[in-house]
Amino acid sequence: MAARPYTATPALAPRSPPARGRSWRALRHPDYRLYFCGQAVSLVGTWIQQVALGWLVYRLTGSTLLLGTVAFLSQAPQLLIAPFAGIVIDRSDRRRLMKMVQALMLAQSVFLALFTHFGWIEPWQILAAALALGVLNSFDAPLRHALVGQLVRDRDDLPNAIALNATIFNIARFVGPPVAGLVLGLTSEAVCFGLNGLSFLAVILALQRIRIPSAEPAATPFGSALREGLAYVGGSVPVSRLLLQVALLNFLASSYVPLMPAFARDVFHGGPDTLGLLLGSAGAGALGASLHLMMRGSVRGLTASIAGGNLLAALALLAFALTDTLWLALPMLFLLGFGVISGNASTNTILQTILPGALRGRVLALYTASALGAAALGGLTAGWGAQLAGPGATLFVLGALLLLVAVRFRWRLERLRVHLRPLYATLGITRSAADGDEAVGERHDRAAVRT
Repeated sequence: MAARPYTATPALAPRSPPARGRSWRALRHPDYRLYFCGQAVSLVGTWIQQVALGWLVYRLTGSTLLLGTVAFLSQAPQLLIAPFAGIVIDRSDRRRLMKMVQALMLAQSVFLALFTHFGWIEPWQILAAALALGVLNSFDAPLRHALVGQLVRDRDDLPNAIALNATIFNIARFVGPPVAGLVLGLTSEAVCFGLNGLSFLAVILALQRIRIPSAEPAATPFGSALREGLAYVGGSVPVSRLLLQVALLNFLASSYVPLMPAFARDVFHGGPDTLGLLLGSAGAGALGASLHLMMRGSVRGLTASIAGGNLLAALALLAFALTDTLWLALPMLFLLGFGVISGNASTNTILQTILPGALRGRVLALYTASALGAAALGGLTAGWGAQLAGPGATLFVLGALLLLVAVRFRWRLERLRVHLRPLYATLGITRSAADGDEAVGERHDRAAVRT
């Protein structure tokens, strides 16, 4: 018997929020506001640790391959664990599970801080700590996405909450690396790891104060739940295409991140402050993309943001790979960060809008696997390529491949929209005046398809 197709839960009658404060409207939900503030502190700590860990690895070994390996281990478990993590999330009290994951991530930071401070740290221990973090990230990332749906009760505010999540992540991405560079210049990597450990307390305390009804856990057996989630993704054209696109974008474009210590020291002849400046510039671009998406009033038109983000990231990556001048590299990283987040956050918003609630944890786990797991593979590939051909040549090749991917996605964009429109109609999501650009784009795409 064929499985009954899933449809997203119909929305409540849409309400147009007042223009004033529309960009921050999700913060009117008290539970989401607490969670948002806790995440703001924790994410700054996460970026401080990420920069410090990369600097520590390159200081100890001088190996770009090891840089890529650490980045790979920090995210690659998503590829194997995320589908199972999504089932656990759908079968658990998400708030309690999130607190447990945060406590374990705190312990990982404390381990790094103590072993680095006392001079006991060895490359193999860094790899082991990165792998442990990767396993925890397999639960943490989809949990953060899945919790938003419980914290924001009004579906009309959900796109804004997702955009705010991306905004606070990218504020941390903008603030954290320069702070890490400053702390590294004044103290040591151990202090950075300790600061990250303290930052997890903010999320734990916020989760302790949140009072939300527990979601009804899925009663489906584990194996059946896994097959159910994979069958849904395989049978949904927009979901499968969006997951593939976000995987390609992150595999090719996010590969620059683990190579930044090598660029800072060997290409631009700087130190931790240069590393912080490079990553901070990419973070500023990512923040700009998040703010742009946060001001949108509707999910309509986000497919165009994905297409534009892909193209912008490809061109910026090519230009960055060709320059050895810092003041030219910084704006290219800004544009690269803007493009990557435009693609990632727009995809996340579309998925969270159209997904059925019973499958949210499983499919969002696949989304984080597609984004972070692919970025891990890209980082490992970039580290290996940089060891053989140099970091600039490696990023140029990856940028050229991304350009081909971006052109292909833009060419097939109308086919994706054909599948999304009925889902939006079912949810009562109509085109507003703010979506005029998409309407023009759709007419052009249809004309191109006819010719």
